[in-house]
Amino acid sequence: MITSRFPLGDVSFSAEYFSTLVGEATKQCYGVAAMAPRDLTDRVRSAVRGVDDSAKGVRVTQEEGRLVIELHIAVSYGLNISTAARSISHRVKDEVEQATGLKVARVVVSVDDVVA
Repeated sequence: MITSRFPLGDVSFSAEYFSTLVGEATKQCYGVAAMAPRDLTDRVRSAVRGVDDSAKGVRVTQEEGRLVIELHIAVSYGLNISTAARSISHRVKDEVEQATGLKVARVVVSVDDVVA
């Protein structure tokens, strides 16, 4: 749960909300084939649910009042990975800041797989 203070009161955002928001923004970026599981928990959750979960491969934490977003993705073969990662980072940062009003410190994009 990430809580932020605003002039009219405190607002709490669940981890699921951020994971879904970030996952959907990432999946819509050019070259992203799928979200990749970041750990064993994500692998088990995907196997049980049987669908490609948007929240899979996403971790959002708060550091000094700003968000740190970690993404694990699979990209399409032949894609310029550095350009795609930069594009994904900018889009995710913009969407999260626009949707929540919170500032994003950084977005870390890890490419875990390349798919043909």
